[in-house]
Amino acid sequence: MTDTLTSREAARRCGVSFRTVIRWAERGELQAYRLPGRGDYRVPIEELRRFMREHGIPEPDESADHAKRVLVVDDEPAMAQAIRRVFDRAGFETAIASDGFLAGSLLHTFKPHLITLDIRMPGIDGFGVLRFLRETHLSTPLKVLVVSGESEARLAQAVTLGANGALGKPFDNQALLATARELLGEANHRS
Repeated sequence: MTDTLTSREAARRCGVSFRTVIRWAERGELQAYRLPGRGDYRVPIEELRRFMREHGIPEPDESADHAKRVLVVDDEPAMAQAIRRVFDRAGFETAIASDGFLAGSLLHTFKPHLITLDIRMPGIDGFGVLRFLRETHLSTPLKVLVVSGESEARLAQAVTLGANGALGKPFDNQALLATARELLGEANHRS
């Protein structure tokens, strides 16, 4: 299956609004398809590259990706939004997965640099996600920061299973950001 991008991801690569990408698709200038139900557009990467070449749009340097991507994995909506706000305000690109299964699917489409991971979730819990990550080859280097209200022993168990760090809930926003930046090699970055 060909890798695809959302209309927002395609827009970011082209330096335009996502609505512009949708107009290109609706006019037939850019080959894209709509998902059933919601109607969101998906653009095959190779098709976007063809379109960009034909219209003189330079390809962005993937290594110079300006915003690090953070995937927030937490089944409590208020907590997920709180964590997301910390990273959004600091200039990170964020996405939320409400369970381990969704987190697994977003690994290949969102390609996060960092995951904040709650341990206690329905279905596939944080430990299951860590086991999955151990067995999966990813194209983007990935760090995992467990952010959970579990005991110190359970947080230590998460690190043993492969997490790069762990913070207990409740957490201090600055501590969350500082720990994330340290894991991403941005320890000297000012907030």
